[in-house]
Amino acid sequence: MGEKVQTVTVGVIAYNEHRYLPDLIVDLLNQTYPKNLTEIILVDGNSTDDTWSIMKSFQEEHLGEYRGIQVLGNPKRIQPAGWNVVISNFTSDVLLRIDAHARLPEDFIEKNMICINSGEAVCGGPRENIIDEDTPWKKMLLTAEQSMFGSGFASYRQETGTKKEVKSLFHGAYRKDVLDSVGLFNEKLIRTEDNEFHYRIRKAGYRICYDPSIHSYYQTRNSLKGMLKQKYSNGLWIGKTLFICPGCLSLFHLVPFAFVIAIFITTVLALCGITWLAKALWIAYGAANIAMTLMSVADAKKPSPAFLALPVVFFLLHVCYGVGTIVGILRRG
Repeated sequence: MGEKVQTVTVGVIAYNEHRYLPDLIVDLLNQTYPKNLTEIILVDGNSTDDTWSIMKSFQEEHLGEYRGIQVLGNPKRIQPAGWNVVISNFTSDVLLRIDAHARLPEDFIEKNMICINSGEAVCGGPRENIIDEDTPWKKMLLTAEQSMFGSGFASYRQETGTKKEVKSLFHGAYRKDVLDSVGLFNEKLIRTEDNEFHYRIRKAGYRICYDPSIHSYYQTRNSLKGMLKQKYSNGLWIGKTLFICPGCLSLFHLVPFAFVIAIFITTVLALCGITWLAKALWIAYGAANIAMTLMSVADAKKPSPAFLALPVVFFLLHVCYGVGTIVGILRRG
């Protein structure tokens, strides 16, 4: 593990990402890490837009600058299958997994390689959410997504000042020996494939390192409908994963599920004349929601009247996630 590594593969999988992929490609071109030590693998999941042609154009225009550029297909379309295409074809010492919605500072690859060469087997850092338009509504959605009340306690969402060991991360870098040992992603999982994959990495004895100097960014969903759909799908796969790999989940993943169940139970009891439990639930949740809304507004730059919708947005995010988990459990994987 102490041997210095140099070559790195950046893997990106995409489906209908013609809107965001060009910006990510610009970020890749601007990286400070030597291109002759960098391989790029772009995987398209049978897109119906210009994603494939954008990938091929990048390959044709810049192939001579890099250690290699591969453009491959993912006929199964699902995310874990796409990552398995990358893992099966990369040829470097380290694999860096990048989301197609990402934006990268120019030292992103370099910082990851420094961390890996400090002795880490897997590393990553804080992933900040961003928006593509500075409108009041999108700023409010961004605030909801950035809040731990709206999106959870994952380490990569909350920047800290020191290196530490974590259970999972986003935009991770993996030494080849880790992937050789752990194998491919579980293609039975769609939204929770990272949780299960990192669970196996930890079980194999490898440390997952959070390094606060490694920054990346992620485009927030552009609409409330898109955000709610994402949360429902996340919850759905939490429910399904309970039957496949319960050990790779934490109690925090089940909080929205418990909230929705509590709403149902206390509502039924209230209809039967037992109202105090429902009152207690809504008073507690309402207080927490208002407190977190005020904290989010205080942290926001130039909050607008659109921020008045934050309590409702928080509630909808929690319910959609919780309902998704219930549906996932009922479908039993």
